Amino acid sequence: MYRLLFALVIARIPAEAVHRATLRALRLLQSAPGLARLLRRLLAPRDPALTVRALGLEFPGPLGLAAGFDKDAEAYEALGAFGFGHVEIGTVTGQGQPGNPAPRLFRLPADRAIINRMGFNNHGSQAAAARLRARRPGTVVGVNIGKTKAVPEEQAVGDYVASARRLAPYADYLVVNVSSPNTPGLRNLQAVEQLRPLLEAVREAADAASPGRRVPLLVKIAPDLADPDIDAVADLALDLGLDGIIATNTTIAREGLRSGPELTAQTGGLSGAPVKARSLEVLRRLRGRVGDRLVLISVGGVETADDVWERLRAGATLVQAYTAMIYGGPLWAHQVHRDLSRRLRGSAFRTLQDAIGPKD
Repeated sequence: MYRLLFALVIARIPAEAVHRATLRALRLLQSAPGLARLLRRLLAPRDPALTVRALGLEFPGPLGLAAGFDKDAEAYEALGAFGFGHVEIGTVTGQGQPGNPAPRLFRLPADRAIINRMGFNNHGSQAAAARLRARRPGTVVGVNIGKTKAVPEEQAVGDYVASARRLAPYADYLVVNVSSPNTPGLRNLQAVEQLRPLLEAVREAADAASPGRRVPLLVKIAPDLADPDIDAVADLALDLGLDGIIATNTTIAREGLRSGPELTAQTGGLSGAPVKARSLEVLRRLRGRVGDRLVLISVGGVETADDVWERLRAGATLVQAYTAMIYGGPLWAHQVHRDLSRRLRGSAFRTLQDAIGPKD
């Protein structure tokens, strides 16, 4: 039904307009007394064998929603009720900003992909902190922070620190995003000589803002990094005592796409099925480099329960997706977790935690 609706109606409406309408609907659902709780009972992962314990937290299922959909922490409770094991909000910047000019979001149905050049449009970390302050128990919420576009690269550390200080007290985990292709100069921060002082400063700010509680800290990297640079980030994460790495963000590559040039020529980050192979490759490289010393969250091209299973067996502790929900509909996460339960029952493992590899 959703696929038919998507083909006949949704695909004819500009992507960003659909996104705004969806967020409005989710906010209304979230504000209706008891409705989100009812949906959670019906759609959230209920199989205890799917529970994953990581980052000092308990996730009811391994599949979460990647950052980018709920940029301002407006609908995370409703999204969790629709079946995601966790929701990562953001990317949130130190200052509010409108992002890049529209149009800036493009669907590529022939490739099951999206190109976006949103540019971290959000209301800023102070506004997000005000919303998260009113959090109720239920959904595991990660907070993804990035650099304000107007802030010069040499002042980036202070910008991230401001967001960390405001948001760490309300985050189940915190992510430093240095890998979006849509903010000028941002990816330069992935170079370890710049990344080290940034991560050290964010760690210090998060600790100071949440005394008595160590907020897990992760870094999100791009699929376009060369293998030696991936190794360098992994080594830095171990050296600094980070809790994990999220791999990967969107790509600037365009190889092998079937969509026409009016879409593939658009600048921005490409997500969805075309990122799958590289994302899996980066995951395997990272797990081989860090062993079991870091939590790895794999994102990029995840569409089915089989994809989630493949990532877990390759060494992911948790998995995220976003684009597949756009093409799969509101019940997609629920269906993936349901199918994953069946896959687990047909395997040699008693729980999903036991299946996290590589253990062959």
